[in-house]
Amino acid sequence: MGLYPEIEPYDHGMLDVGDGNRVYWETSGNPDGKPAVVLHGGPGSGCTPWARRLFDPALYRIVLLDQRGAGRSTPPASAYDTDMSVNTTPHLIADLELLRRHLGIERWLVRGLSFGSVLGLRYAQTHPEAVTELVLVGVATGSNPEVALLTRGLGKMFPDAFERFVGELPVEERSGNLAAAYNRLLESPDPEVRARAARAWTDWETAIEPSPPRSVPRYEDPVFRQGFARTVTHYWGNGHFLGEGNDEGVVLRDAPLLKDIPGTLVQGSLDLGNLLGTVWRLHRAWPGSELVLIDDVGHNAGAPDVAQALVAATDKYARR
Repeated sequence: MGLYPEIEPYDHGMLDVGDGNRVYWETSGNPDGKPAVVLHGGPGSGCTPWARRLFDPALYRIVLLDQRGAGRSTPPASAYDTDMSVNTTPHLIADLELLRRHLGIERWLVRGLSFGSVLGLRYAQTHPEAVTELVLVGVATGSNPEVALLTRGLGKMFPDAFERFVGELPVEERSGNLAAAYNRLLESPDPEVRARAARAWTDWETAIEPSPPRSVPRYEDPVFRQGFARTVTHYWGNGHFLGEGNDEGVVLRDAPLLKDIPGTLVQGSLDLGNLLGTVWRLHRAWPGSELVLIDDVGHNAGAPDVAQALVAATDKYARR
């Protein structure tokens, strides 16, 4: 079982979602097919054409969008004067609902990668009537312990990279919330400070991936790097804007709200987020979920076995 052939969108547009933001969206596949929406990771990565190939184009109406500040959406997070205060998880959820109604869709399958799984889970918990199924990969729930693990906890596993990572911060900032400290650098009025912080942040994200690829070409684009690092640290430094209780995990706490929504969780066995057992805890708290573990793969949705598992899941749900 491989990916479906490459296809092009049959429609696209820019949706005015308020606050001066316009969100890019596109649709491909069968206009009368089962609706599915793809939520990219990051936050701030933007959508890619590759995601279309996870769905049978004869059976699915495939919706991709660039979340606020990412990809082709405007204004870009890479621009210093872009207001990030109106880029939060509740804003992104409201944007999804606005897009769903704009496209005349009653319910859709939600596919999410990494941060897209955080957003997809919270969207399904708050709007269960709009979600038919969830297909999630590189699963995260956006809890504060997850952020602490990925920014500080992995320092003992990657000591050289961690020393460089914290070394970019002022001494007084090195003992607190590292994502928030980096976000302060990325909001600096000094473009040199912002550029150095963005480079250091993406170097750390690359260093903590235990399986290939270790190099990420998009991180070599300084504009992408700036917008990505700014958005990630904005979310990670503010508890993913999930509200009080995120030290225990708001999404995990509310997992029982997903009881009527089937879902597939695809996870690499070497994904270092697994050190907290998050995906297992989510699976056990969500009766309608299936957990598919892929050996010898890290946080990499593009690995062949991961892609096959995702296609198997969308095929399974295609006629449901």
